[in-house]
Amino acid sequence: MSGRSGKSFRWLAGLASAVSLAVLLNGCVSKSKAQAEAQRAYFAGQQAAIQRMQQEARGPNVKFLGQVVKAVIPWSDGLTLARAIVFAGYYAPTTPRAIIIHRKGQMIPIDVNGLVKGEDFAVEAGDIVELQP
Repeated sequence: MSGRSGKSFRWLAGLASAVSLAVLLNGCVSKSKAQAEAQRAYFAGQQAAIQRMQQEARGPNVKFLGQVVKAVIPWSDGLTLARAIVFAGYYAPTTPRAIIIHRKGQMIPIDVNGLVKGEDFAVEAGDIVELQP
């Protein structure tokens, strides 16, 4: 190689090494950090959906987040959580691991085992029921 092309080659090789090193150092994310970021993004998306659904509520209804056929069902006096889940058409192959009712800015955790054993809960107009698989 001539002197000038040799310097260019070494300069390009050095630049490529520096870029590769920067990518390796900045691009490495631990699995736990990636999972935590994904979980934060998931919950942020859920909260945004909940807020949007609360703002869109028209007429008495109950809304669902999760694996249901109907995300919105009409509310009526005496509607229970078990009936609401059936009306919404829950279709996951297993019982939800968690159920949370979002009501007027509060989160109300529901005892899933109690619900399965026959304990039922009143659902209010405007509630958002989150079914977590």
